[in-house]
Amino acid sequence: MSEKTTLGALVRLRHLEFGDGYRTKRSEHGHPGYPILRVAEVLDGRIEPKLEDFISVAYRKNIGAKLSMPGDVILTTKGTVGRVAVMPSDGNDYAYSPQVCYFRPRVNGPLLSEYLYYWFKTPEFWKQAAFLKGQTDMADYLSLSDIRSLHITLPGHSIQKGIVEVLGALDEKITLNGRIVNSCDLIRACGLDQFLKSAPEGEAHAPPLSSLAEFINGKAFTKNATGSGRMVVRIAELNSGPSGSTIYNDLEVPDKHLARAGDLLFAWSGSLTVHRWYRSEAIINQHIFKVIPRGDYPVWLLNDLLLAKLAMFKQIAADKATTMGHIQRKHLDECVHAPAPGSIPRLDAVLGPLWQRALLAEQESLKLSELRDTLLPRLMSGEIKVRDAEKLVEEAV
Repeated sequence: MSEKTTLGALVRLRHLEFGDGYRTKRSEHGHPGYPILRVAEVLDGRIEPKLEDFISVAYRKNIGAKLSMPGDVILTTKGTVGRVAVMPSDGNDYAYSPQVCYFRPRVNGPLLSEYLYYWFKTPEFWKQAAFLKGQTDMADYLSLSDIRSLHITLPGHSIQKGIVEVLGALDEKITLNGRIVNSCDLIRACGLDQFLKSAPEGEAHAPPLSSLAEFINGKAFTKNATGSGRMVVRIAELNSGPSGSTIYNDLEVPDKHLARAGDLLFAWSGSLTVHRWYRSEAIINQHIFKVIPRGDYPVWLLNDLLLAKLAMFKQIAADKATTMGHIQRKHLDECVHAPAPGSIPRLDAVLGPLWQRALLAEQESLKLSELRDTLLPRLMSGEIKVRDAEKLVEEAV
């Protein structure tokens, strides 16, 4: 049977400890020290620390409980409110910044840490947070008193554990797929690099990048958008995936302006990134090239050759005296160290399957994420039973 309570009540009963981060002084910075974990470094389900600022170990006592512990549930509470992650069991100890809140449910208490993590993704939390976070004229913000007031539906331990196991199985598979993607891409890049370094005369050359592929620029397809149909891929969608601000349009556009799974996209303005598209068919907006290989050059090779030039392109963009850095088409005429055409079939037979395996892992993770996001609110609300969700997950993984 579920119980309705508040996070504040759980704190009073000592079932939960939570707080915000440490307000460090510049004079406390130094090495060796504890890296400061900021809001931008807390992503959906994970942290990506930049390790830029550190609090000296001499001030450990000042930090107190605001130093990370393995298993902490952390929540961003200012600016981009509501990103949630769990501190890993290995790695650095971090000093939380003031806009990052930590939560430590008591061991053997009525609230499981993993359940709290998933609860922060539910409509029950988000409806309350949406009301509370916009009560100031400044950036969105959840105060400590706001957090204490949050109502949470708390089922028994066995149900919490069952929900966590179902959703956790999907997240574990997604994490594993991420490792497969990283490994495939790394092995392929190393294989190409080794070939180019040891290639006999005649098996490598240095053609202009523009001669190896057609670079089709997207157009301003967000204008007069209908709100339905295919996603319009902007740089934001390339970097972070679709969100509440993603635009959809029913436009009929030429094939050259469509992105399909396995296509290569190159954002030539702003952040300058190279992406293997793995989502459903979408419309390519301006500032993004669809890279279409010429001749026998496979798409994975164009990806790796672009990555080899990316640092140079970013430097060119950074030197632009404009509001948004970018490269021009003339920069695509830069020569690249590439396999000669005669070497490509042999190389593609070895390295090409790694590109395809990574793509399959990304597509599978997308389906698993959709299943998880569908099951989560239904499980947490009791609309679907754990045993029924387990059957769906078993079929998926």
